[in-house]
Amino acid sequence: MFSTAIRRAAAPQKAPVFNIHTNPYKAKKSWPPDFTKLSPKHQFRLERRYRRRAKLKWARPTWTKAMKLAQWGSVTFVLTYGILFMDWGREDTPFKSVREWFHGGLGSFWTASAQRSRPTPRHRDSESPTTTSP
Repeated sequence: MFSTAIRRAAAPQKAPVFNIHTNPYKAKKSWPPDFTKLSPKHQFRLERRYRRRAKLKWARPTWTKAMKLAQWGSVTFVLTYGILFMDWGREDTPFKSVREWFHGGLGSFWTASAQRSRPTPRHRDSESPTTTSP
């Protein structure tokens, strides 16, 4: 315990706080560049690079995906409701055949159809030969 405290006390002090004037890693180019001294081609390259980096910085892929899913879900819901369930105030609608097909299929899905009769289950005990146990 004491040896650690002694080692820490004997260790040299940390480097001074970062100072831009004593920075060993100086920039090769000054930023922002003077656009009056650059060629139009080089200006365009810098602008394109800046636009690409700004677009990447502000991109929100999770939010964009959630908004797309919400929009597609709401459009699908409104169309489905309008075609299958909405009361248009008149008997003859353009979607009458689609509604009849859908409700007919839905009705046969939830109830047993009168056209299809279920076969009566056979009991195996009555068909198999009986064996007598001793």
